[in-house]
Amino acid sequence: MIFFITGGSRGIGAALVQHAVDAGHDVAFTYVKNEQKAHEVAKKATDSREGAKVRCYQMDVTDSKNVDNALERVVDDFETFDVVVNNAGITRDGLVMSMSDDEWNDVIAPNLTGAFYVIRAALPTLIANKYGRIINLSSVVASGATGQANYAASKAGLHGLTRSVAKEYGRKRLTANSVVPGFFDTDMTRDHLPDEIRAFWKKYAPVRKGRVGELFELTGVILFLASPAAAFINGQEINVTTGLDWTP
Repeated sequence: MIFFITGGSRGIGAALVQHAVDAGHDVAFTYVKNEQKAHEVAKKATDSREGAKVRCYQMDVTDSKNVDNALERVVDDFETFDVVVNNAGITRDGLVMSMSDDEWNDVIAPNLTGAFYVIRAALPTLIANKYGRIINLSSVVASGATGQANYAASKAGLHGLTRSVAKEYGRKRLTANSVVPGFFDTDMTRDHLPDEIRAFWKKYAPVRKGRVGELFELTGVILFLASPAAAFINGQEINVTTGLDWTP
């Protein structure tokens, strides 16, 4: 299969690029600014499996025309794609009363509107294939978190978008699901997760020593949802959280 992954130059996205290639798939992925890092991810993945095809594309998910053009380039290079993973996202933390318009819009635009743009642009190809998997990366914060109203709203909205796509296109042999990661060690959690939430997770997570997740434990779920074996899973939120599904 051919994967199209947004935000593939770092964190969860970069791990998924590598693990998808290791599983025998070809991958197109996007980045926003760090072209050098994106090419490093692509080279590492390509070198890890003989015959692997991996390409990276600059794309701003908040620009619908940019999204359309990027997917057209992917089809030119790969002829088609089968799996769309909406992984790109950012945080801009702050309490509601002091949150500016820009801090709100800067998060909603890539995390929710960007996912909509990608799905809309991808649907004609997936429908023509008569096979498609749309997998959206959400968060436990979708249920609400102190200091992250914008991020929580974007991820809660993503659940509604996912369910709507699932209902509209399930009969076209497409599925749409959300994957809800708990606390995984990525640059986003290291740089932006408040210390009190980090401490809460390690104290209450119902897993030995309250450890954080390893990325293969998350990407393995995504690869399963992309597979034919997951054809009857549609419109769901799959929690990969060790059972701790909320934050303060």
